[in-house]
Amino acid sequence: MRVVIAEDSVLLREGLARLLADAGCEVVARVGDGPSLVAAVEEQRPDVAIVDVRMPPSHRDEGLRAALEARRRVPGAPILVLSQYVEERYAGELLESGAGGTGYLLKERVADVRDFVAAVRRVAGGGTVLDPEVVAQLLVRRRHAGQLDALTAREREVLALMAEGRSNAAIADILSIGDGAVEKHVGNIFGKLGLAPTDTDHRRVLAVLTYLRS
Repeated sequence: MRVVIAEDSVLLREGLARLLADAGCEVVARVGDGPSLVAAVEEQRPDVAIVDVRMPPSHRDEGLRAALEARRRVPGAPILVLSQYVEERYAGELLESGAGGTGYLLKERVADVRDFVAAVRRVAGGGTVLDPEVVAQLLVRRRHAGQLDALTAREREVLALMAEGRSNAAIADILSIGDGAVEKHVGNIFGKLGLAPTDTDHRRVLAVLTYLRS
């Protein structure tokens, strides 16, 4: 797996590079600003780009803007954004930027190396990965609005895991229930929310999140 890293902190950038190299990935470019990220994605066509939201010069959302520009120039480019804090609008903008693997994680998730590398691979494979904190905030807000009242507590648990990009098998393992039970819950969720089921994991996540943001 070929990776581009865009992070202005040299320490974190080199740490990510070492972590990914140890996991068998090839880091083809390491950059510290937005324009360099766009150029690296255009030149290298990586399997995934890992991008810090806040980069020079203002350290606001330059990283996100560069990631969106890179995806505009290289349609479908898989992007995994890292952020210090949960900012739902960033996740929304990424999801709305077109087809292709998409991820939004808090930087603290990097500490769990196994899960982080799995998330990187999932995004590189065209999947969607959202930080559990983002999912939790979306679910809480929509629940207060009464839009998820039709779902049972178990269905909301399954929905949250779907939004994190988990497969049915992974959901069954996490919740300690059978595969058949997960399939039934997923079918119920789609039915209650008026969403057409799909066998493509990241597309079903996008459908769910589109509803949650509506």
